[in-house]
Amino acid sequence: MSELDQERGAERRETQFIFFSGKGGVGKTSMACATAVHLAMEGKATLIVTTDPASNLADVFGQEIGHREAPIRGTPRLWAMEIDPDRATEEYRERIVGPMRLVMPSEITRVIEEQFRSPCTTEIAAFDRFVDFMDDSSYDMVIFDTAPTGHTIRLLELPVDWSKHIEESAQHGGQTCMGPVEAIQGSKAKYDRAIRFLRDPGRTTFIFVIQAEQTPVFEAERAMKELATIGVKSTWLIVNGLIPQDAADNPLFAKRLTMQQRYLKDIARRFPMTTTMMPLLPVEIRGTAILSKVGDLLYRSPAETPPTHGPWTAAGMDGHTAPVSGKGESDHAGSRSPTDWAGVRAALTPGPTGRRLLFFTGKGGAGKTTIASVTAVRLAELGYRTLLVSTDPASHLSQSFAQEIGAEVTPVVGQPGLYAARVDQKEAVEEYRERILSEARGKYSADMLEAMREELNSPCTEEMAAFEKFVRYTTLTDYDVTVFDTAPTGHTLRLLELPMEWDRQVEIMVSTKPGTQAFAETKARFDDAIKTLRDPAETTFVFVVYPEYTPIIEAFRASQDLSQSGIKTGLVVANLVLPHGHRSTPLYDSRYGLQQKYLGGIQEKFGVPMLVMPLLDEEINGLPRLKEAAAILYGEELGDGRKADAGS
Repeated sequence: MSELDQERGAERRETQFIFFSGKGGVGKTSMACATAVHLAMEGKATLIVTTDPASNLADVFGQEIGHREAPIRGTPRLWAMEIDPDRATEEYRERIVGPMRLVMPSEITRVIEEQFRSPCTTEIAAFDRFVDFMDDSSYDMVIFDTAPTGHTIRLLELPVDWSKHIEESAQHGGQTCMGPVEAIQGSKAKYDRAIRFLRDPGRTTFIFVIQAEQTPVFEAERAMKELATIGVKSTWLIVNGLIPQDAADNPLFAKRLTMQQRYLKDIARRFPMTTTMMPLLPVEIRGTAILSKVGDLLYRSPAETPPTHGPWTAAGMDGHTAPVSGKGESDHAGSRSPTDWAGVRAALTPGPTGRRLLFFTGKGGAGKTTIASVTAVRLAELGYRTLLVSTDPASHLSQSFAQEIGAEVTPVVGQPGLYAARVDQKEAVEEYRERILSEARGKYSADMLEAMREELNSPCTEEMAAFEKFVRYTTLTDYDVTVFDTAPTGHTLRLLELPMEWDRQVEIMVSTKPGTQAFAETKARFDDAIKTLRDPAETTFVFVVYPEYTPIIEAFRASQDLSQSGIKTGLVVANLVLPHGHRSTPLYDSRYGLQQKYLGGIQEKFGVPMLVMPLLDEEINGLPRLKEAAAILYGEELGDGRKADAGS
C-alpha cells in the first residue's frame, strides 16, 4: 500500500461523485471548493478535480496544484488536481503507443504515433483522465468542478459517443480517426463503467449553480434536458449571488433585488428539486478560511439566516484583495488613465484592408456576450456592415436580442446593417460530413469511402467541423466588421490554437489526403486564418473582465498564451463595475472597495486601452437595452471618423 493510500485509509466504501455545472461566472468553482473543504472537515477523504482548461483551483485555494493530486495545505483529507490537457495528451499517447513498440514493427508504430498527435487526441486524453477518477476507489468523495455548461455537456456525452464509435469501428473497417480500433479498444469497458456511474443517482449527484438572471436560468434548464437524454439526472440547485434584504437600502441593489425576486419565482416553477439560496458576500471567495465559512452557509440548516457582513470583513482574508498591480490598496477610481479613444477606435473599426475581426473573450460570466453584442450594435449604428457570430456551445445570442438566431446568418430586427449567427455544432458536423463525402464520391473505391465514413463518425469530427465553420467566418469579406462572441477562455484558446495544429493534421486524415481538392482547400483556409489572426491591422482581441482577482488573472494568462502564438491583445473592458455614487450600505461599500483595489491595475497590467462598463439595475437583453448600454460604454466617442461620414 502506498504512503498516500495509508494516509487515506485502506478501507473505502464506493466512491461518491459530485458534479458542479452551470453557466460561466455563476460560482461553480467557489461552491465546488467550499463543498470539498466542508466534506474533508467532516472526515471524508475528498478529491476535487477540475476539467476546465482555464482552471482556477490554484487561485481559489491560494497554492500551486497542477496536474497531480496535491494535498491542500491546512485541510487534512483534501486533495485537488487540475487536469492539464497537454500533459494528459502525452500520458495517454504513451499509455496506448508504448506497449505497441514492443510487439509491432517500428514503421507501423511510427504511423500510429503520428495519428495520436492529432488535435483529437487532446480532447479524448483529457476526457480519459477525467474518467480515470471514476475508477479510483482511493477517495470517499470525488468532486468535479466542470467547465461552463456547453463544454460540460460535451464532456459527459463523450463516454457514450466513444463507446459507440469503438463498437461500430470494430464491427466494420476497424479504423478510427486516431488509427486502428485495437489501439483504443481497451477503453470501451472503462467508458461503459463511467456511463453506469453517471446514470446512477446512488453514486453521482449532479448540481447546477445558477444566478437569478435570465441567461443562467435558461442555460441550466437547457443543459438539464440534454443531460436527461443520456440518462443523467440533476438533483440539486444552488442559486448564488442573491442580494440580502438588509442591503436593499442601496438603490442599485434594491432594483437588482426586485429583479432577482422575479426570477426566484420562475426558478421555483422550472426546477422542482432541492434548492439552496446563497447570498452575495462582501469578500472574494478565496482561501480555505473563507471556503470553510461558505461551506457552513451552503450546508446550514434551512431555518438559519446567513450572515452577510460583520465577521466576514475581518476574518480569513489572507491578503486576497491585493490589487493586481501590486502597488498598494488605495482607491484607484481617480487614478486611472484617461480613455485612449483614438486607440479604441483603431482597435474596433476596419483598418487599411477595409475589414476588422473582433474577438471578445474572457472568463465565463464576465459578460462577453453582452459586450460583444453592445459593440456590434454600436458599429452597425455607425454605418459598418457588421456580423456577430457566437462560437460558444452554450450561446445565448437569441436571449440577448430577443429573437431566434441560429446557424444561418440572420438580420437583426430593428438594426439595419447588423447580422447574427451562431456555430451550431450538430449542424456543422452534418454539413462537414456531407461535404467531405460528396467530394469523395466517384473518386475513391467503396472501401476508401467506408473508411472515410467511419472516420467522420468519430466524436473528433465535432471539433473539426465546428472549427472549420469558425475558419470560414474568419475569411468572409461580405462584412466590414465580424464580431466573435467566443466560449470562455480555456476553450477559446483551444479553438485559436487549432489553425496551427490542423494545418499538419489535414495531411494524415483519410478524408483530406494530400493531392485532394479537400486538402488544398482546407490548407489554404487555415493558412489564411493564421495570417489574419496574427495581423493587428485586421484582428483585435478584446478581453472582458470584472474587477476581481480570478477573471483578471485568467484573462492575463490567456493574453500571454495568445502572445506566444503571435496574437496580441488590443483592448480590455472592465465590466459589471459598481458606480461610486451608489455607495451607502456595508455590503455595497465592501464590494465597491474590493473592485477599486483591482481596477487601477488592469490597464497597467495589460498595457492596452481599457473601457469601463458599469453594473446596471437590469439585465441587458433586447435591442433597446443593448443600444442604451452602447451609449453608456461608447458614448459618441467611437463615432469620430465613422464610416457613414465617409459617404458609405
